[in-house]
Amino acid sequence: MALPALTGYSSALLFELVLLMIPNFETKRLTLRPVTLDDAPATQRLFPHWEIVRFLGHNIPWPYPEDGALQFYRDVALPAMERGEQYLWAIRLKQQGPSHLIGCIGLHPFRDNNRGFWLALPWQGRRIMQEACEVVTDFWFNGLGRDKLRVAKAVGNIASRRITEKEGSRLVAIEDRTFRMGPTKAEIWEITREEWNALRRAPASLELGMTA
Repeated sequence: MALPALTGYSSALLFELVLLMIPNFETKRLTLRPVTLDDAPATQRLFPHWEIVRFLGHNIPWPYPEDGALQFYRDVALPAMERGEQYLWAIRLKQQGPSHLIGCIGLHPFRDNNRGFWLALPWQGRRIMQEACEVVTDFWFNGLGRDKLRVAKAVGNIASRRITEKEGSRLVAIEDRTFRMGPTKAEIWEITREEWNALRRAPASLELGMTA
């Protein structure tokens, strides 16, 4: 399942339609909403730290340009969302209000890497990304109807790997990949829709919901 093709609309109206088709999510602590250009300033402040960037894709420019976030949202992420090729949400803490972005999480059909995320340094180590991954991964399986989810982790990315392990994913391969930090071994983790749903028949740890 993907977003239906939309033609014959202005670019502004087209994106408004796309935003209506991509769901918002709420968890006990978080609100996830599709990114917009308004999220670029906060992203520019929080994202360009080597501790965040080093384990991400090698195509991320470094040093990060002064308008890097704006360029990424305007030229890459939002067009891909309009085409139904990517889903990208801004993560916000409910208690700090709707304008307080602290990270992003996305889904995409890339080979062996269907989900990616980053979280600003002050909020790491609080299980925030685990909470965001729960609703987004459930949407991948039970909203988009995907059969399996695969993610690639640099072998040194211990915190991210722990999130994947706690979800019930299995290590299925180790291969050479290039991240922003350079070439290194990557672990490929996989979980199927059947495995995901079997582990979450009665979720008790999170209060999950989808909003219009």
